[in-house]
Amino acid sequence: MQKKTISNLSKLAVPFRSKGRFFKEIETSLRNDFQRDRDRIIHSTAFRRLKHKTQVFVNTSGDHFRTRITHSLEVSQIARTLSKFFNLNEDLSETLSLAHDLGHTPFGHAGEESLNNCMTNYGGFDHNIQTLRIITLLENRYYNFKGLNLSFETLDGLIKHNGPINNLKKFNKILGNNFFKKKIKFTLNSSLEAQFASISDDIAYNSHDLEDGLKSNLFKLKDLKNIPILDKIIIKHIKKTNKYSIDLIIRQIIREIINEMVSDVILTTRNNIKINKIKNLNDIYKTKMQIVTFSDKMKIFDTRIKKFLKQKMYFHKKVKFRTNYGKKVITKLFISIKRNPKKYIDIKKYNSSNLERIICDYIAGMTDRYAINLYNQIK
Repeated sequence: MQKKTISNLSKLAVPFRSKGRFFKEIETSLRNDFQRDRDRIIHSTAFRRLKHKTQVFVNTSGDHFRTRITHSLEVSQIARTLSKFFNLNEDLSETLSLAHDLGHTPFGHAGEESLNNCMTNYGGFDHNIQTLRIITLLENRYYNFKGLNLSFETLDGLIKHNGPINNLKKFNKILGNNFFKKKIKFTLNSSLEAQFASISDDIAYNSHDLEDGLKSNLFKLKDLKNIPILDKIIIKHIKKTNKYSIDLIIRQIIREIINEMVSDVILTTRNNIKINKIKNLNDIYKTKMQIVTFSDKMKIFDTRIKKFLKQKMYFHKKVKFRTNYGKKVITKLFISIKRNPKKYIDIKKYNSSNLERIICDYIAGMTDRYAINLYNQIK
């Protein structure tokens, strides 16, 4: 059964049989290598914690707003759809989507900014690199190795979530020199599966942050009418207010936005494959440009919607009040724990001789509510 599936994959796909892992393991006939990777992510402590980590709204502010875990599930659904259309390795795309936010701090990007400031003199903090620390060092579930021992292809996709890496300075500071032992070719392009996971991240947070912003009354549908593509969708659905509730209309608009963006990615990617004469997986790796992209028209929409969300949502006084509180919590925790680390942390559990990095790992792993409760105990 599995052999038939392998032969049916596109020549552009990452094969179901991985090139390997850092630590050799006995293979199983029940799951391919990337199903195993996905399952390790889902069963990890870091993945469960995403349930109580901020996407935009601090986790204590409402039950129906998105968290990091719901965002990751939504990204994986979009990425699987795209990978399936191109007959790629869906399991790899799903794994990368589920894992891409594991390294986020409590309180979202505000927490990341605060923790990075605390770590200025100790190598800094970056949530993408923190994801790598989690899956290679911090998750402790096996007798024979630290981390999850994920496949090289999964590591490659997570390392290149934002594209090829030309400067390893940050990686060396946070992970250590030659951490991946020359198994990763940093300057080569990422797989199509990784590129689909990355653009699915954009599609998911653009559309779903819009929905959360509308539902929380931070802005109204009329505020969106000047954004290209979105204007036509809103005009079409706003006529139905006499017949349907505004909540249902918003859901239909968000569905249509996702469909427009996914359809655009499919058409543009297919065109990019043709223009660049991509015939196989090696061609993908060697290509200098990203193959998975939006069209020029959709790029304008993507830029405009990000700008709108930044102004009307992320910098809204209600959201800023909570995120500023989050920054204060992170800073206070770092300073207090550093004064007496053994009171809070079992140092032996952490894979670092650097005290500040151990404290950073500890705080980055916290959920919003755990951080708030500890802060209230300390202050």
